[in-house]
Amino acid sequence: MKKAFFAAMVGASFLIAGQAQADEALAKAKLCTTCHKIDAKLVGPAYKDVAKKYKASDIPMLTKKVLDGGSGVWGGVPMAPNKNPPYNVTEEEAKKLVTWILSLK
Repeated sequence: MKKAFFAAMVGASFLIAGQAQADEALAKAKLCTTCHKIDAKLVGPAYKDVAKKYKASDIPMLTKKVLDGGSGVWGGVPMAPNKNPPYNVTEEEAKKLVTWILSLK
């Protein structure tokens, strides 16, 4: 029984790690990493700082912010709307990105 549980946990770990890599790849593909890093402020805040500030109930608001852009929360440099070229982020992609970012606590 312990072996089956351990095997299931290892399998789940690989699935989670694989999804996290896919979500990080999406962030790179959508050019998010031009302004953001996981561990350090670049033009925009570090993803880990965003994860500390917000919780799962903020996902709809943050998804909208990724799509529409915004300013004033992290300093004077506004975030461009990401639903427009060259980013072309869809609502589903924005939600996936936000969920991944919040998982980086």
